[in-house]
Amino acid sequence: MLIQNEKDVISLIQEDKWMMDLLKCAKSLNLPDWWICAGFVRSKIWDVLHGFGERTTMPDIDVIYYDAENIEEIVEKQYEETLGKLLSTVPWSVKNQARMHIANNISPYSSSVDAIGKFPETATSFGVKLDERNNVILAAPHGIQDAVNLIVKPTPYFLESRDRMLIYKKRVREKNWQATWGNIEMMNLEPII
Repeated sequence: MLIQNEKDVISLIQEDKWMMDLLKCAKSLNLPDWWICAGFVRSKIWDVLHGFGERTTMPDIDVIYYDAENIEEIVEKQYEETLGKLLSTVPWSVKNQARMHIANNISPYSSSVDAIGKFPETATSFGVKLDERNNVILAAPHGIQDAVNLIVKPTPYFLESRDRMLIYKKRVREKNWQATWGNIEMMNLEPII
């Protein structure tokens, strides 16, 4: 199947009952600036482009939100517990992006989409959520081209720092995505410093 634009990605998600069920479940929490992100979208794209009949297993489903008023980690665990009661077979991971700069020792994010734009890889910098009518909204700060062209490379944010590039390189080595999706191409770029 050919995926050419964001509309195609949105259609893939809307046609996937499992993905829509997870999005509706996450939406039910009424979190501020919420998204299901990262591998949730990337894996769908890569599975389709590799012609897989079944979805690949994901270690977790990343739900992010932005709430500067309450950055207690225990609140995230309560949301995970609530989601687990709604869909117990899903490995939920909930993170407040207003807190994650502390955990990652970086400057604060201004929103969830700002955080998505600073994920390590462009092919993972995605978020999806539902609007009030349950239409899929896609956030792709770096576009979809790297994901649909099966290219893994660092985001500009990670390219800015040698330390972040070390994190990027370690991460892609540990993820070993090529073992699952054999057609992806890993780009080894050096930081711009």
